[in-house]
Amino acid sequence: MTFPQFVFRNVIRNKRTYAAYFLSSAFSVLIFFVYALFIFHPDIKNGVTASLAVQLMVAAEVIMYVFSFLFVLYSVSTFLKSRKREFGILMMHGMTRSQLNRMVFLENMLIGIASILTGIGIGIITGKLFLMIGSRMIGIEPLPFILSTKVLIITISAFLILFFCISLFTAILVRVNKLIDLFQAGEKPKKDPKTSVFLSVVSAVLLLVSYYLAATATVYSLLFRMLPVIGMTIIGTYFFFTQLSVFMTKLVQKNRLLFWNKTNIITISSLAYRLKDNARMFFLVTIVSTVAFCAVGTLASMNVLNEQIDTEYPAEISYIAMDEEPLHQRNLEQIESELKEKQLSYHKNQVPIKIVEIASSSSEALYPPEELAVISFSNYKKIAEAAGYVFTEKPLAEQDALEMKSSSLGNSNFLSFILKQEDIKLEPESSTEHVVLPWQLVYDEGMVVSDPLYEKLTPVSTELFTGFYIEDIEKTLGIANNLVKDGVAFPSDDSSYSMTVSGTLLNIQMSMFKMMLFVALLIGAVFFITAGSFLYFRLYADLDYDRRQYLTIKKIGLTDQELNKIVTRQLALLFFVPIVVAFIHSGFAFMALQSYFTLSIAGEVVIVLASFLAAQIVYFFFIRYNYLRNLKKSLI
Repeated sequence: MTFPQFVFRNVIRNKRTYAAYFLSSAFSVLIFFVYALFIFHPDIKNGVTASLAVQLMVAAEVIMYVFSFLFVLYSVSTFLKSRKREFGILMMHGMTRSQLNRMVFLENMLIGIASILTGIGIGIITGKLFLMIGSRMIGIEPLPFILSTKVLIITISAFLILFFCISLFTAILVRVNKLIDLFQAGEKPKKDPKTSVFLSVVSAVLLLVSYYLAATATVYSLLFRMLPVIGMTIIGTYFFFTQLSVFMTKLVQKNRLLFWNKTNIITISSLAYRLKDNARMFFLVTIVSTVAFCAVGTLASMNVLNEQIDTEYPAEISYIAMDEEPLHQRNLEQIESELKEKQLSYHKNQVPIKIVEIASSSSEALYPPEELAVISFSNYKKIAEAAGYVFTEKPLAEQDALEMKSSSLGNSNFLSFILKQEDIKLEPESSTEHVVLPWQLVYDEGMVVSDPLYEKLTPVSTELFTGFYIEDIEKTLGIANNLVKDGVAFPSDDSSYSMTVSGTLLNIQMSMFKMMLFVALLIGAVFFITAGSFLYFRLYADLDYDRRQYLTIKKIGLTDQELNKIVTRQLALLFFVPIVVAFIHSGFAFMALQSYFTLSIAGEVVIVLASFLAAQIVYFFFIRYNYLRNLKKSLI
């Protein structure tokens, strides 16, 4: 038998241990290959939507490639630790250090090449399906399956380099201790896990503070709190698994009523050791799972924009004419003509907007606004009622003013202004309840003033707002495409109007989020499967130790039913503790995200988390069945 044959048979004999590593690596290759099919497809390079899709997929390729590198590195290091006894036997029979390094290198490369071939093979078989699903989600025509040599070369080269570097790196780091140490690696009694009360308290404080900051975040404070909260959560999670969880387990052991109850003495006594031994793995699984949950959940939540956009764009088509040129009348006639062609019923509203000059303001911006858009309270009420709002605001006193809300997220700066005209001062103490003009049409600041005050104002110019109100926002898609670019038009040297078509804006926005969701789903699947693989590796790395432990306990009367109960509890803790912590992290992250929406995203979040939980439960019972089967083989 040649050395390569020995390496091949060694991998085949350990197929159970290598199975999750191989399948996860093959799945990563598959997703990388599918993305490459999109990125280098000759029919996807035209259009803004397709261009954005390509950019997102390139970013996903990079993220997944870096993550795959870390995943493979962790997996290989776990295998090496669990094979010390095997290395000792080989060295006792004459294997040299260089041969051992060569064996490890060839094994990793063999699994890597098999993963690449398997991933690409499945990708070729299912590529057409992925292209159909992806095309539908990003809103383009169905793409034919085209397998270019560039896709094959990039995928094979990228992962060959990855597996080569990892194999070379791990082969160099293989540590050969004394033979006696290698043989006793899995039999040495474990030291009693020690914990720090100080670090346990630090963990609890960091997590509680980060949860509080996330739960109380607003749309204005979220950006400033994001990085500190993420940092505190990561550090707090690490110390939670390395310190706090072990500390809490030791407290439970002091409760004799619980600890000495039936088989709890076995379950709880080994729990502290498992938590300490698997702390880093739990930490990795929790962080990876949280990233997957948040990525998919955040983008799934974007579906509420379909409803929220009604509040952002109360008039389905908004048009502001900045002068009295005949062009504006032609444009409005074109809009009405297209609405009639589509047989859309609508009603139209027009109100004037006065542009007044500002002498000074309370703004601290480097370039404070020089002009202010002002509408009267009666006109504000008119277009608010036209948009279908129930109007309950009380009329303003003569000198009162309201800040014009231009987004449902709010823009409450409450700046005060002194106008050049007779030193009129506008000091709003609140904002309007409703959005009547979208933010694209209010460049600097807008104000609603009382009717008497509005009549007194002498503007530098007067603009005319025209709103077209239609019941079905989606049917305005494509209206007046020659007047707007991607649903919005801003004034320029060539045009003196601004305009929004909310149906077109909604279509572009939803297409973008569908693309992002498609990308996030695939990356989330890779992350989640990898997290499950981490658990699988750790479980089978401890299998020999567990066999000896349960064999000893069985000699003093442990029944099969009690064994099933103990193993199920321990596996449940192993599988669901990091997932539950990840759910809690994600829950508070979504509470912070809710500040960006006027509508609730709870339904979408619950569906995403429930889907991940269902997948984890299925995986748990599959692993439990196989683990018990392998464990009982040596107990017969």
